[in-house]
Amino acid sequence: MFLVLVVTPELREFLAKARSGAVRLIQVLIRDEQLVLGAYKEPSQTWDREYDHSILPLLDPQEPCYILYRLDSQNAQGYEWIFISWSPDQSPVRQKMLYAATRATVKKEFGGGHVKDEMFGTVEEDVCLQGYLRHMSSCSAPAPLTAAEQELQRIRITEVKTEMSVENKYQSVQGLAFPVQDDVKRALRLLKERRINYIQLRLDTEKETIELVHTNPTEIGDLPSRVPTDTPRYHLFLYKHTHEGDSLESVVFIYSMPGYSCSIKERMLYSSCKSRLLDEVERDYHLEVAKKLEIDSGSELTEEFLYEEIHPKQHAHKQAFAKPRGPAGKRGNKRLIKGGGGENGERS
Repeated sequence: MFLVLVVTPELREFLAKARSGAVRLIQVLIRDEQLVLGAYKEPSQTWDREYDHSILPLLDPQEPCYILYRLDSQNAQGYEWIFISWSPDQSPVRQKMLYAATRATVKKEFGGGHVKDEMFGTVEEDVCLQGYLRHMSSCSAPAPLTAAEQELQRIRITEVKTEMSVENKYQSVQGLAFPVQDDVKRALRLLKERRINYIQLRLDTEKETIELVHTNPTEIGDLPSRVPTDTPRYHLFLYKHTHEGDSLESVVFIYSMPGYSCSIKERMLYSSCKSRLLDEVERDYHLEVAKKLEIDSGSELTEEFLYEEIHPKQHAHKQAFAKPRGPAGKRGNKRLIKGGGGENGERS
């Protein structure tokens, strides 16, 4: 059986008038299983100046109550209010249950559109002005981050703090542009002329430049061993292969990042410099990059992997026409047709 508490006509009428803004505070109590008007107060100062002075004297340590407190801000409905549910630990259990069960009724009777914030308190520190400000701060705080989100946040903070000088690079929405050293430029020209087939590059994070590591001749089977296991690298590889009878030479750009063994700064810088380096390779050296890959282990670089990345399989299948079968169970037994001739069916 549910107990339904009624709102007295006096309280209903007072709530309707209070919404216009003439009242600063309304206290609602339960008496004889009815919701009745307790204390009320008209505004005399700004809401924050009279908050504690108005609310704290009404908090009985032995009895729950509801308090509606008007702010000075307004929304489309009118003035905005704070709805406070006061339920001290020392109050009787039955009273706590009654107030908890009728909280929604009071809010609905007053008008939920006017209520900006709701608070619940068992001690004065929960609902005093400082308690309300803490409540507002916690409501506006971002949700707890996952481990991956925390890592991304650290990378972004590091990116903002990374100092960059105007003389040797610039930053734009497209990423960072570290200057390419002369030996890197020579290697790119040699790759364009097909005089070498592999280039490995690194970032000097102290000098903030792009350096050449080596251009050792590299076959497809050598690629996995070219990828360091403890530091990021950029690779340009001339992949010679055959496709549908044609001999092709495809330039593949590989960005290797061996997981979390690298520092946050390295991961951020390599990721940010990648697009600008590729722009320079394609624009200034006219090297057409057939495929851009990002890996965390050299073991991924097999010939089958490269081939399928450059020439993805087409999954469209044409269904062959199938002759429909006849109706099951309705075909008669095969008949043996005798010829009119001699033995073995031969005509005489």
